[in-house]
Amino acid sequence: MTGDERDYAKFCEWPEIDTTAANAARVYDAFLGGTAHFEVDRIAAEHAAAVHPGGMDTVRASVRSNRAFLVRLVRWLAHEAGIGQFLDIGSGIPNGTNVHAAAQQVAPRARVVYVDCDPVVLAHAHQLLGSSTSDGAVVYLPGDLRDPDLILDRAGETLDLDGPVAVLLIGILHFLPDADGDQDPYRIVRYLIDVVAPGSYLAVCHLARDIHPAEMAEVARRMNEATAETWALRNRDEIRGFFAGLDLVDPGVVQVDQWHPDDQPPPVLPPEGRTNPLWVGVGRKP
Repeated sequence: MTGDERDYAKFCEWPEIDTTAANAARVYDAFLGGTAHFEVDRIAAEHAAAVHPGGMDTVRASVRSNRAFLVRLVRWLAHEAGIGQFLDIGSGIPNGTNVHAAAQQVAPRARVVYVDCDPVVLAHAHQLLGSSTSDGAVVYLPGDLRDPDLILDRAGETLDLDGPVAVLLIGILHFLPDADGDQDPYRIVRYLIDVVAPGSYLAVCHLARDIHPAEMAEVARRMNEATAETWALRNRDEIRGFFAGLDLVDPGVVQVDQWHPDDQPPPVLPPEGRTNPLWVGVGRKP
Protein backbone atom coordinates (compact mmCIF):
# COMPACT_ATOMS: atom_id res chain seq x y z
CA MET A 1 0.00 0.00 0.00
CA THR A 2 1.43 3.38 -0.97
CA GLY A 3 1.61 6.35 1.39
CA ASP A 4 -1.30 7.99 -0.42
CA GLU A 5 -3.35 4.81 -0.09
CA ARG A 6 -2.60 4.62 3.65
CA ASP A 7 -3.66 8.26 4.03
CA TYR A 8 -6.91 7.59 2.20
CA ALA A 9 -7.57 4.47 4.30
CA LYS A 10 -7.11 6.63 7.41
CA PHE A 11 -9.43 9.23 5.91
CA CYS A 12 -12.17 6.66 5.32
CA GLU A 13 -11.80 4.86 8.65
CA TRP A 14 -15.15 5.12 10.42
CA PRO A 15 -15.84 3.91 13.94
CA GLU A 16 -18.71 1.62 14.87
CA ILE A 17 -21.93 3.44 15.74
CA ASP A 18 -22.16 3.54 19.52
CA THR A 19 -25.80 3.57 20.55
CA THR A 20 -24.99 3.59 24.26
CA ALA A 21 -23.55 7.13 24.36
CA ALA A 22 -25.08 10.34 23.04
CA ASN A 23 -23.54 12.00 20.01
CA ALA A 24 -23.61 15.70 19.17
CA ALA A 25 -24.88 15.31 15.60
CA ARG A 26 -27.67 13.00 16.74
CA VAL A 27 -28.57 15.24 19.69
CA TYR A 28 -28.84 18.13 17.22
CA ASP A 29 -31.14 15.97 15.09
CA ALA A 30 -33.26 15.32 18.18
CA PHE A 31 -33.51 19.06 18.82
CA LEU A 32 -34.66 19.52 15.21
CA GLY A 33 -37.33 16.85 15.63
CA GLY A 34 -35.62 14.48 13.20
CA THR A 35 -35.54 10.68 13.22
CA ALA A 36 -31.78 9.98 12.87
CA HIS A 37 -31.06 9.60 16.57
CA PHE A 38 -31.41 7.08 19.39
CA GLU A 39 -33.07 7.10 22.78
CA VAL A 40 -29.80 8.06 24.47
CA ASP A 41 -29.58 11.16 22.27
CA ARG A 42 -33.16 12.18 23.03
CA ILE A 43 -32.50 11.85 26.75
CA ALA A 44 -29.33 13.95 26.48
CA ALA A 45 -31.23 16.60 24.50
CA GLU A 46 -33.97 16.78 27.12
CA HIS A 47 -31.42 16.86 29.95
CA ALA A 48 -29.60 19.83 28.38
CA ALA A 49 -32.81 21.65 27.47
CA ALA A 50 -34.02 21.41 31.05
CA VAL A 51 -31.47 24.03 32.14
CA HIS A 52 -31.49 26.08 28.95
CA PRO A 53 -33.19 29.49 29.33
CA GLY A 54 -36.68 28.93 27.96
CA GLY A 55 -36.35 25.15 27.86
CA MET A 56 -36.85 22.98 24.81
CA ASP A 57 -38.85 25.64 22.93
CA THR A 58 -35.88 28.01 23.00
CA VAL A 59 -33.41 25.27 22.10
CA ARG A 60 -35.47 24.26 19.08
CA ALA A 61 -35.81 27.90 18.03
CA SER A 62 -32.01 28.23 18.23
CA VAL A 63 -31.22 25.20 16.10
CA ARG A 64 -33.88 26.14 13.55
CA SER A 65 -32.60 29.71 13.45
CA ASN A 66 -29.14 28.26 12.85
CA ARG A 67 -30.46 26.33 9.84
CA ALA A 68 -32.27 29.41 8.54
CA PHE A 69 -29.02 31.39 8.89
CA LEU A 70 -27.19 28.71 6.90
CA VAL A 71 -29.63 29.03 4.00
CA ARG A 72 -29.49 32.86 4.05
CA LEU A 73 -25.71 32.67 4.21
CA VAL A 74 -25.32 30.25 1.29
CA ARG A 75 -27.75 32.21 -0.88
CA TRP A 76 -25.90 35.44 -0.06
CA LEU A 77 -22.54 33.87 -0.87
CA ALA A 78 -23.80 32.45 -4.17
CA HIS A 79 -25.73 35.56 -5.27
CA GLU A 80 -24.02 38.59 -3.72
CA ALA A 81 -20.46 37.28 -3.45
CA GLY A 82 -20.49 35.11 -6.57
CA ILE A 83 -19.18 32.03 -4.76
CA GLY A 84 -19.70 28.74 -6.57
CA GLN A 85 -17.68 26.42 -4.33
CA PHE A 86 -18.54 25.39 -0.78
CA LEU A 87 -16.60 23.33 1.76
CA ASP A 88 -18.97 22.47 4.63
CA ILE A 89 -16.95 20.94 7.49
CA GLY A 90 -18.95 19.36 10.27
CA SER A 91 -22.03 19.28 8.08
CA GLY A 92 -24.15 17.08 10.34
CA ILE A 93 -27.03 14.79 9.47
CA PRO A 94 -28.70 15.73 6.15
CA ASN A 95 -32.04 17.47 6.39
CA GLY A 96 -34.28 19.63 4.21
CA THR A 97 -32.02 22.71 4.38
CA ASN A 98 -28.77 21.49 2.88
CA VAL A 99 -26.02 23.69 1.46
CA HIS A 100 -26.12 22.27 -2.06
CA ALA A 101 -29.87 22.83 -2.42
CA ALA A 102 -29.58 26.47 -1.36
CA ALA A 103 -26.49 27.09 -3.49
CA GLN A 104 -27.70 25.38 -6.65
CA GLN A 105 -31.00 27.24 -6.57
CA VAL A 106 -28.94 30.37 -7.16
CA ALA A 107 -25.97 28.90 -9.04
CA PRO A 108 -26.82 25.57 -10.69
CA ARG A 109 -23.13 24.81 -11.32
CA ALA A 110 -22.19 25.19 -7.66
CA ARG A 111 -19.92 22.50 -6.26
CA VAL A 112 -20.32 21.39 -2.65
CA VAL A 113 -18.10 19.16 -0.52
CA TYR A 114 -19.55 18.02 2.80
CA VAL A 115 -17.22 16.71 5.52
CA ASP A 116 -18.14 15.02 8.79
CA CYS A 117 -16.58 12.50 11.19
CA ASP A 118 -19.76 10.82 12.41
CA PRO A 119 -20.77 7.38 11.05
CA VAL A 120 -24.50 8.17 11.31
CA VAL A 121 -23.92 11.19 9.10
CA LEU A 122 -22.19 8.98 6.54
CA ALA A 123 -25.06 6.51 6.66
CA HIS A 124 -27.42 9.31 5.61
CA ALA A 125 -25.08 10.83 3.03
CA HIS A 126 -26.65 8.84 0.20
CA GLN A 127 -29.54 11.29 0.42
CA LEU A 128 -27.17 13.97 -0.88
CA LEU A 129 -25.16 12.00 -3.40
CA GLY A 130 -26.77 12.14 -6.79
CA SER A 131 -28.96 15.09 -5.80
CA SER A 132 -26.78 17.65 -7.55
CA THR A 133 -27.82 19.52 -10.65
CA SER A 134 -26.59 18.38 -14.05
CA ASP A 135 -23.82 21.00 -14.00
CA GLY A 136 -22.95 21.09 -10.30
CA ALA A 137 -21.54 18.49 -7.94
CA VAL A 138 -22.16 17.18 -4.43
CA VAL A 139 -19.56 15.05 -2.62
CA TYR A 140 -19.58 13.73 0.95
CA LEU A 141 -16.23 12.96 2.60
CA PRO A 142 -15.44 11.42 5.99
CA GLY A 143 -13.04 13.70 7.80
CA ASP A 144 -12.21 15.55 11.01
CA LEU A 145 -11.61 19.29 11.26
CA ARG A 146 -8.54 18.49 13.36
CA ASP A 147 -6.93 16.96 10.24
CA PRO A 148 -7.29 19.79 7.72
CA ASP A 149 -4.55 18.48 5.40
CA LEU A 150 -6.54 15.37 4.52
CA ILE A 151 -9.75 17.39 4.14
CA LEU A 152 -8.16 19.84 1.73
CA ASP A 153 -6.37 17.11 -0.19
CA ARG A 154 -9.58 15.15 -0.88
CA ALA A 155 -11.77 18.23 -1.28
CA GLY A 156 -9.35 19.41 -3.97
CA GLU A 157 -10.51 16.54 -6.16
CA THR A 158 -13.91 18.26 -6.46
CA LEU A 159 -13.16 21.92 -5.71
CA ASP A 160 -10.70 24.19 -7.49
CA LEU A 161 -8.70 25.47 -4.53
CA ASP A 162 -7.01 28.01 -6.80
CA GLY A 163 -10.37 29.78 -6.98
CA PRO A 164 -12.54 31.27 -4.19
CA VAL A 165 -14.19 28.82 -1.82
CA ALA A 166 -16.63 29.35 1.03
CA VAL A 167 -15.40 27.47 4.10
CA LEU A 168 -18.40 26.82 6.35
CA LEU A 169 -17.78 26.01 10.02
CA ILE A 170 -21.35 25.98 11.24
CA GLY A 171 -21.76 24.63 14.75
CA ILE A 172 -18.43 22.79 14.77
CA LEU A 173 -15.82 25.01 16.43
CA HIS A 174 -17.44 24.74 19.84
CA PHE A 175 -16.35 21.08 19.83
CA LEU A 176 -12.69 22.11 19.68
CA PRO A 177 -11.33 23.31 23.02
CA ASP A 178 -8.37 25.66 23.13
CA ALA A 179 -5.15 23.68 22.79
CA ASP A 180 -1.48 24.01 21.99
CA GLY A 181 0.14 23.21 18.67
CA ASP A 182 -1.65 21.71 15.69
CA GLN A 183 -4.85 21.06 17.67
CA ASP A 184 -5.42 24.74 18.46
CA PRO A 185 -8.72 25.69 16.78
CA TYR A 186 -7.47 29.16 15.83
CA ARG A 187 -4.42 27.62 14.19
CA ILE A 188 -6.60 25.11 12.31
CA VAL A 189 -8.88 27.85 10.98
CA ARG A 190 -5.89 29.98 9.99
CA TYR A 191 -4.40 27.02 8.14
CA LEU A 192 -7.60 26.49 6.16
CA ILE A 193 -7.78 30.15 5.23
CA ASP A 194 -4.10 30.30 4.29
CA VAL A 195 -4.61 27.47 1.80
CA VAL A 196 -7.73 28.72 0.02
CA ALA A 197 -7.51 31.44 -2.60
CA PRO A 198 -7.96 35.19 -2.11
CA GLY A 199 -11.62 36.09 -2.41
CA SER A 200 -12.61 33.05 -0.35
CA TYR A 201 -14.95 33.34 2.62
CA LEU A 202 -15.07 31.92 6.14
CA ALA A 203 -18.43 31.53 7.90
CA VAL A 204 -18.73 30.60 11.57
CA CYS A 205 -21.69 29.81 13.83
CA HIS A 206 -20.71 29.18 17.44
CA LEU A 207 -22.43 28.62 20.78
CA ALA A 208 -22.09 31.67 23.04
CA ARG A 209 -20.44 31.76 26.45
CA ASP A 210 -21.54 35.34 27.15
CA ILE A 211 -25.28 35.01 26.43
CA HIS A 212 -27.13 33.50 29.42
CA PRO A 213 -23.64 32.56 30.75
CA ALA A 214 -24.64 30.58 33.85
CA GLU A 215 -27.29 28.53 32.09
CA MET A 216 -25.12 27.89 29.01
CA ALA A 217 -22.22 26.77 31.21
CA GLU A 218 -24.54 24.18 32.75
CA VAL A 219 -25.77 23.11 29.30
CA ALA A 220 -22.15 22.57 28.23
CA ARG A 221 -21.37 20.66 31.44
CA ARG A 222 -24.31 18.31 30.90
CA MET A 223 -23.42 17.74 27.26
CA ASN A 224 -19.80 17.09 28.17
CA GLU A 225 -21.03 14.38 30.52
CA ALA A 226 -23.46 12.88 28.02
CA THR A 227 -21.43 12.89 24.79
CA ALA A 228 -17.94 11.98 23.65
CA GLU A 229 -17.34 15.52 22.40
CA THR A 230 -15.86 18.36 24.45
CA TRP A 231 -18.13 21.39 24.36
CA ALA A 232 -16.16 24.66 24.51
CA LEU A 233 -18.29 27.80 24.54
CA ARG A 234 -16.70 31.15 23.57
CA ASN A 235 -17.58 34.82 23.88
CA ARG A 236 -18.01 37.31 21.10
CA ASP A 237 -14.43 38.60 21.16
CA GLU A 238 -13.05 35.07 21.10
CA ILE A 239 -15.16 34.27 18.06
CA ARG A 240 -13.97 37.45 16.34
CA GLY A 241 -10.48 35.97 16.75
CA PHE A 242 -11.28 33.34 14.12
CA PHE A 243 -11.54 36.14 11.55
CA ALA A 244 -8.09 37.62 12.16
CA GLY A 245 -6.73 38.95 8.87
CA LEU A 246 -10.11 38.73 7.13
CA ASP A 247 -12.52 41.49 6.14
CA LEU A 248 -15.67 40.98 8.19
CA VAL A 249 -18.87 41.18 6.18
CA ASP A 250 -21.48 43.55 7.61
CA PRO A 251 -22.91 43.39 10.21
CA GLY A 252 -19.86 41.63 11.71
CA VAL A 253 -20.05 39.05 14.49
CA VAL A 254 -23.65 39.20 15.66
CA GLN A 255 -26.33 37.00 17.18
CA VAL A 256 -27.72 34.52 14.72
CA ASP A 257 -31.04 36.36 14.30
CA GLN A 258 -29.27 39.60 13.36
CA TRP A 259 -27.35 38.40 10.30
CA HIS A 260 -29.24 39.72 7.24
CA PRO A 261 -32.59 39.15 8.93
CA ASP A 262 -34.55 40.61 6.02
CA ASP A 263 -33.32 37.90 3.64
CA GLN A 264 -35.11 34.59 3.21
CA PRO A 265 -35.72 32.43 5.13
CA PRO A 266 -36.32 34.72 8.11
CA PRO A 267 -34.81 34.00 11.52
CA VAL A 268 -36.68 31.67 13.84
CA LEU A 269 -37.19 33.77 16.94
CA PRO A 270 -37.23 32.20 20.39
CA PRO A 271 -40.15 32.65 22.80
CA GLU A 272 -40.71 36.21 23.94
CA GLY A 273 -38.02 37.47 26.28
CA ARG A 274 -35.51 34.80 25.25
CA THR A 275 -32.37 35.01 23.12
CA ASN A 276 -30.76 32.50 20.79
CA PRO A 277 -27.26 31.94 22.28
CA LEU A 278 -25.40 31.75 18.99
CA TRP A 279 -22.78 34.09 17.51
CA VAL A 280 -22.29 34.11 13.74
CA GLY A 281 -19.91 35.91 11.42
CA VAL A 282 -18.66 35.91 7.83
CA GLY A 283 -15.25 37.11 6.65
CA ARG A 284 -13.58 37.51 3.26
CA LYS A 285 -9.95 36.74 2.54
CA PRO A 286 -8.40 39.81 0.83
